[in-house]
Amino acid sequence: MQMSRTGRATAGIAGAAALLLSGCTSQGGGEPKLKVSQHPRAADPYWVNPEGNAARQVLAYREDGEDEKAALIERIATQPVAEWIGTENVEAETRRITESAAEADRDALLVLYNIPHRDCGQFSKGGAADADAYRDFIDQAAKGIGDRRATVILEPDAVLHLVDNCTPKEFHEERYQLLWGAVDRLKKQPRTKVYLDAGNAGWSNPDALQEPLRRAGVDKADGFALNVSNFYPTAASAEFGKKLSAKIHGKPFVIDTSRNGEGPYTGGDPKENWCNPPGRALGETPTVDTGDPLVDAYLWIKRPGESDGECKGGPRAGEWWPEYALGLARGA
Repeated sequence: MQMSRTGRATAGIAGAAALLLSGCTSQGGGEPKLKVSQHPRAADPYWVNPEGNAARQVLAYREDGEDEKAALIERIATQPVAEWIGTENVEAETRRITESAAEADRDALLVLYNIPHRDCGQFSKGGAADADAYRDFIDQAAKGIGDRRATVILEPDAVLHLVDNCTPKEFHEERYQLLWGAVDRLKKQPRTKVYLDAGNAGWSNPDALQEPLRRAGVDKADGFALNVSNFYPTAASAEFGKKLSAKIHGKPFVIDTSRNGEGPYTGGDPKENWCNPPGRALGETPTVDTGDPLVDAYLWIKRPGESDGECKGGPRAGEWWPEYALGLARGA
């Protein structure tokens, strides 16, 4: 997810204290889990995973006696973050996540990121082999969700890469059809919300997104998502989102606030300022209580501490990078 981020509010971090952490627990002799309590449902209905990368890192730091580092990573481990669904055993993985969330009386937050020709061959390149494979991926994910509560962020950058022609034109029509079909299929699940990714505030022309989003199925979706894996301030994202919403019948939107506490990085190559920029910070903690009727939620869609790609010393895209996670937490 690169080209759309070339141009890529920290309240509430103390609220992590509201989610109690008290050592670890192990069930059935398996791997230990961080013991967590979910957030109050009215303000933050999303599931906190006690076995996520950040939670495991907290336990590792505690075991090594590095309590200061453990406390910093707790700022991430105590928040609900999105689960990015892989491509192996899709139905089983999605079922496991949504069932775990349901057992805690919380909603699952999922990202589906497998569109063919994904990311224009850059750090997050890949995606389904063809259209049929993608439709099968979406169908498996929908079956795994079942009738449980879930919010799906659909295909970061997929629409924007059509608009900026990063994705070759011969693939455009197929992508529109696949995205429209994905929204349609997912909305057949009775308690699934779908937000179609719509880029970020660095995209200065909402007019150019209006028709592409409609062709991709935004009218059938619950809304659109902004700032996924990006760093624009929440206020800038909200302003951009309202302009875009006015073009598509007042659709609401969600904002990724996972790493936007210090805004975009401007000190390096503008073409890679989105990739593991230094000096960034966690942003507003997840909540549906945004105070704005058009902003459905602030969410941590990008998982803080996971790499954007092999740049600035980072590991492969999506891999856990504890040093970067510590920097985000310190910045907050």
